[in-house]
Amino acid sequence: MQVLITGGAGFLGQRLARALLERGTLRLAGAEEQAISSLVLTDLVAPAGPLMDDARVRSVAGDLNSVLARTPSLVRDADLIVHLAAAVSGDCEADLDLGLHSNLDATLALLQAARHGERCPVLVYASSVAVFGAMPGLPLPHTIEDNTLPAPQSSYGIQKFTGEQLVADFTRRGLVDGRNVRLMTVAVRPGKPNGAASGFLSSMVREPLAGLRATVPVPPETCVALATPTNTIAGLLCAIESTAQQWGPRTAVNLPALSTTVGEIAEALKRAAGAEVARLLDWTPDARITSIVGGWPSRFHAQRAHDLSLRADSSADALLQDYLDTVRPSL
Repeated sequence: MQVLITGGAGFLGQRLARALLERGTLRLAGAEEQAISSLVLTDLVAPAGPLMDDARVRSVAGDLNSVLARTPSLVRDADLIVHLAAAVSGDCEADLDLGLHSNLDATLALLQAARHGERCPVLVYASSVAVFGAMPGLPLPHTIEDNTLPAPQSSYGIQKFTGEQLVADFTRRGLVDGRNVRLMTVAVRPGKPNGAASGFLSSMVREPLAGLRATVPVPPETCVALATPTNTIAGLLCAIESTAQQWGPRTAVNLPALSTTVGEIAEALKRAAGAEVARLLDWTPDARITSIVGGWPSRFHAQRAHDLSLRADSSADALLQDYLDTVRPSL
């Protein structure tokens, strides 16, 4: 079996790659178990570290649109494609052309390459909670259900929702076996901050635990919907291995979310690491970030995900413990 992960040098891309390599085999879309013979990772840069030591792994670096134009066989030869590559929310709001190129043009190019292959690949598309929003005359419901109408209020959210619809149409036509997965904000992420509006939800834990100050740009009472990296990867693996009947309609599956507040995350940090560490948080309001994050839903009733045996994280303390257990075991 040949696997392609776009955004393969990113945190989720590398973590998914490691999970697949550790398994060694997959029941792709519920079919008979097959060995993973090849894993191609595409991204702007090659992944660093021991991942590339595995003989099954190959990296192709460069802008995804250019990579696909140069080597369409990467897609045409793939049995499984996991499309994680994207420009993030804050960057898309600051630069419309960047978002259109990275999130819309690249997704369409990927689908076009897939349709001209000899096989019908399973294509897992990573969408986002940002497809939901509130607008005048259409307020955000208290709880997002599986059939809640998306109404994105950012360029990133609109681009992600458009991608969902493209994947659904190519699936309807039998050109790919698409599975749209709406990821919650993933916390706690390791590494350096990126341009995502939600990035502070990781940095407010990650940096203080490393003895560094971190800015929190929203009020403590801000409600958010979060998922640990562990549960996020579980959702992607479920999309990969579920049969079409188990997965259900072509509309996206909302992954389960922990509904909590930014203040509760700060309290969990205090419980886990002490008051001195929690005092490294600088509560400095940013109206732009508050507007973006405050427009995202924070409560989900993810029945389809529940029926697939996926579960939300239990608490903000569980988020921190997942980080300590899997990313910072030395703490």
